[in-house]
Amino acid sequence: LKMSWFWFYLPLHLLMAACLCHSIKAPTTSSQQSFKTDLFNFYHSLILADGKETTIHLLKDIPKRYYFVLEEGRALAPFTITVTPCDVPIEWSILVHKASASFLGKAARGDHDTQEVAKSQKAPSMVSTIFNYKGNSVETYMGMSSHSALYMLEFLSTERDTHITVYLATDTASGHLYPELPNDPRIDVTGIGHTTVTLTWKHSPSVLQHRENIQYCLLVNEKHNYKSLCAAETAIRSSGMKLPPTLALSLSPYLLEPQQVMILSNSELSIINKASSGEVRQVCMGTKNAYTVPNLSPSTQYYFDVFVVNLLTNASAAYTGTFARTLEEPEPKVMELKDGKVIQVVLDGKKQKFYSLQYQARHKKIQFTFQLCRGQVRVHITKNGKTVALENISGLRYFSLKGKLLDTYLVQLKSTEESNSSVKVQVSPYFHKLLFPLLPESLKIKSFSKLRTCNSVTIAWLGTQEESKYCVYKKRIEEDQVWRELRNVDRCSGPESRHKSEKVLCKYFYDINLQRAVTTETIKGLDAGTLYLFDVYLFGPSGTPVRYHSKVVKTRKKC
Repeated sequence: LKMSWFWFYLPLHLLMAACLCHSIKAPTTSSQQSFKTDLFNFYHSLILADGKETTIHLLKDIPKRYYFVLEEGRALAPFTITVTPCDVPIEWSILVHKASASFLGKAARGDHDTQEVAKSQKAPSMVSTIFNYKGNSVETYMGMSSHSALYMLEFLSTERDTHITVYLATDTASGHLYPELPNDPRIDVTGIGHTTVTLTWKHSPSVLQHRENIQYCLLVNEKHNYKSLCAAETAIRSSGMKLPPTLALSLSPYLLEPQQVMILSNSELSIINKASSGEVRQVCMGTKNAYTVPNLSPSTQYYFDVFVVNLLTNASAAYTGTFARTLEEPEPKVMELKDGKVIQVVLDGKKQKFYSLQYQARHKKIQFTFQLCRGQVRVHITKNGKTVALENISGLRYFSLKGKLLDTYLVQLKSTEESNSSVKVQVSPYFHKLLFPLLPESLKIKSFSKLRTCNSVTIAWLGTQEESKYCVYKKRIEEDQVWRELRNVDRCSGPESRHKSEKVLCKYFYDINLQRAVTTETIKGLDAGTLYLFDVYLFGPSGTPVRYHSKVVKTRKKC
């Protein structure tokens, strides 16, 4: 560094000494080391950029200092300093060291002499703290300077490492980096539903002046309000998610991370960040100052923050956040069951809600019949408020119950899987003609490996003591279709859902001796080395089919 820069930095040393001793004296021999240490600290202070937002990283318990100079000739010159904490509360202060105009001017130009420096060192201190603050709110200091002065900003984080943004403006007439907030920056909750909340807020003056460069963005979460967009992004990142830069709010979908979902409809952009701690939604709606937040959960408290964003600079200003609790979910409607009538219920696995059915007994002995069509279902039956049955069902299940006339039965059904489940339900008097046929001990289909050929397979299944109709169907499938076919099969669907070409045969049989109630069939005309899905349907007197468990068999490749 040139010697002229040494004299420019000298006022920094004067400021440090003034803060510590309230007076500045030329260093003596005994204080040479202290003098050099102080000078070194300030020599490495940083100049704060004017008219530009500066990001500053703070280490815990280590102060960081920045300075700027207001030169002579700017009578009653206004300036502003805006500090935005992006995480934990911080401490920051502004100190000013006033010096003579000639000294600051010469120091800046490098025109100095030893006598003038000595006079400055011996002069009474003119250092004062003009502002200090501790917290995590966005704070703006507006000052007026009538003298040449050196200003120092000191920042300190005592909780943990963090970062902040600082904006210095000495030319306040050139416009605002940050969008302006209205005189009343509150967000009003104008409507609350079970899954929606409607919000309105007053327009920012910046929107009225620069409509094409300004837009509103809404942040929705279940934890707390955020005092700045910077703080919100920091919190979201710390929870394990990644956020795009604020510019993503100006409809830049390529900035989205894999953990994010973007929804664009009616000129509105929604960015949903998913994490184990919940959802955080960012919704940008242009210059509209009203918005209905959809797809919320009932009986849940949400926090809402509105930011007005300058699309050219990415700078933003925060309205005063609000919160609201969605309404409780209404009691599910209870469907009435009627004697002998069959209903099929589809259960939403994602919402994990109970589906309720009610029946008032007209007979002392009744029977509930459940046929599981898809997925897994839990059945809970109560009689007059007391539990009489509770279990997970599979296949076909009967519950025979005994009570009094006009007893009230409530059936609650719930999917135990995340995917949807479905079940058929019937209630009838115990002596009523059964909906389903008499079932064998097992609904499994067996294949005989030794009887497989290149163009035929042999299968067998159990029958009953009641003469019934059995129909066999086959379907050619690929290796990668096996799991899907077995997983997605609708066990309540009958042969009417199958293509005619898949039908193999229908036959009647029964045997009084259950040990001999077994039948076999050899299906011919198949292709070599090919997978086939076989199904057997059993029809009883009512005509309602029961589907055996599907069986996959592969013909031999070589014979």
